[in-house]
Amino acid sequence: MNSIKQTELNPSNTQTLTKACLASCRKLIAQVEKTKDNILAEVRQTLGAPEHLLHLALNEAEALAWQTGYPHLVFPTLAMEKAQSLAAWYQRQRTIGRNDAVPALAA
Repeated sequence: MNSIKQTELNPSNTQTLTKACLASCRKLIAQVEKTKDNILAEVRQTLGAPEHLLHLALNEAEALAWQTGYPHLVFPTLAMEKAQSLAAWYQRQRTIGRNDAVPALAA
């Protein structure tokens, strides 16, 4: 009468599932790393900011992307936004630094 069958844990099925999950996670990590390297190479020349700041921005984007359910989809856009924001910030800092230096030289 009981139509619900209980499934027994089969060690070979568990190992197969574990291997499949590990392979999937490794593939996802590799995709994010490849995307990070591509963005770094693309933006490195045009950004003008120190490279260590770009690495920090990309790491922050990656951390935020991993908090979503789809890091491989979110990361590229988020990383580009972080890189563009860094470029704008760095340019402002350089402009402020130049403006402050001019009066000091005139005095």
